[in-house]
Amino acid sequence: MRLAVVEDDDGVGDALVEAFTARGHHADRMRRGADLLTAHRGYDAVVLDLGLPDADGLHILRQLREVSSVPVVILTARSDERSIVRGLRGGADDYVVKPPRIAELLARIENVLGRRPEIAAPPARIVQTEDVRVDLAARRVEVAGVEIALTTKEFELVEALTERPGAAVSRQQLMDRIWGDAFVAVSRSLDVHMTGLRAKLNRPGLITTIRGYGYRWGD
Repeated sequence: MRLAVVEDDDGVGDALVEAFTARGHHADRMRRGADLLTAHRGYDAVVLDLGLPDADGLHILRQLREVSSVPVVILTARSDERSIVRGLRGGADDYVVKPPRIAELLARIENVLGRRPEIAAPPARIVQTEDVRVDLAARRVEVAGVEIALTTKEFELVEALTERPGAAVSRQQLMDRIWGDAFVAVSRSLDVHMTGLRAKLNRPGLITTIRGYGYRWGD
């Protein structure tokens, strides 16, 4: 098993690499989140600390999830419920609080690897809903063949809603994904951007409001 250990504390990082190696695994130490984002390919799993020197680990996790489905086990000193929930909702496969018991940590890594299919279907990159065409890779939205100029936030709303057309997406999920923290994001910001997006698309009914919950793209 090839593991990426993202940990800036030399004592913890070196101990993990040594322990994994002693058990027959290959482990590479990374000290910054940016190192993981540029070198995540080829690893079977990632052990990710949240207190990194260049960026918060949750932010790194969200960026990683945009390009990779590699299993991630968060290993951190943050033991509060809010951090655990944010980590799991943000794309982590498991969450372990320091100090870890190596045997348990490896068992959790093996468990998440066992839950992952060997071949995952790639996400749809083109979403067509009636005369509205969303090209996720090119970040383009066309209505009746005409490209619509969207702001970055407006396109991120489209992107989040079209990942699963017809499925409900909560306001909390949207705020956490687009503004980085559903607990501190201003709800009014979401309303303003949603109003602007709907006006530009000019397709009533395309984005449905689910009262008291969130939104849905298409039927």
